[in-house]
Amino acid sequence: MIPAKSRVDEPGCAERVRSVIAAAPSLSLTADDRCYDLVDMHSVDRKGRLLLHAPADSPLAAQAAHAPRGDLAALLEFTDIAPAGVRDRVRAKVTLAGRLVPCDARAGAKTLVLGLDLARAAIERRGRVEHVDPEDLARARPDVLAAHETSMLLHLTDDHQDVVDRLTLLTDPALRQDALRVRPLALDRFGIVLRLEHPGGGHTDTRIAFPGPVRDTEDVGRQIDRLLRRPAPRRTRNRP
Repeated sequence: MIPAKSRVDEPGCAERVRSVIAAAPSLSLTADDRCYDLVDMHSVDRKGRLLLHAPADSPLAAQAAHAPRGDLAALLEFTDIAPAGVRDRVRAKVTLAGRLVPCDARAGAKTLVLGLDLARAAIERRGRVEHVDPEDLARARPDVLAAHETSMLLHLTDDHQDVVDRLTLLTDPALRQDALRVRPLALDRFGIVLRLEHPGGGHTDTRIAFPGPVRDTEDVGRQIDRLLRRPAPRRTRNRP
């Protein structure tokens, strides 16, 4: 059994960055003085290196081909947006900086593959920016639910509001007392995050940890069932 003090209840920064990259359908790229919005054009290889797959006839490929030093200074930005409709849907922003180097420049190829030699990485969450070591990021892997989180949260929101309501009972009674609406905000192998929206435009995010980390998507339902069997916390009365 893991001692209570050393138990990990949420992903680390490097894993969060990898999860955002794995789930994001698009990114914004600034290469020298040009900006691009790239959709379904990135991947990560086995060594943890980010790759861009640019059509050979695209402006980005042309810019890379004519780069004076054979590479491009690049800033890549990923925005992590909550699947369900909530206030302030941006959950995190990931920034990668480095140089793009051609990895596959075969004559006649339809796609030019550019690899990012990463110099700096950072993630911004809840107004706080945390920097991630490039070597730690290369070793990290996405959360096991990263590729499925969107569909699972939307399914929970659209078809199982009763489950959301029951999970809400596991949160701090003081937080949920004036909540106007509760929506599932995030899901990872360690637990689920609910957003409680309050009058006046404010909100509170609260994490409910699973009894144990889930192994795969099939395990999520079992862990939620275990949570729902827990007694709801009671509001503590102030003594006179």
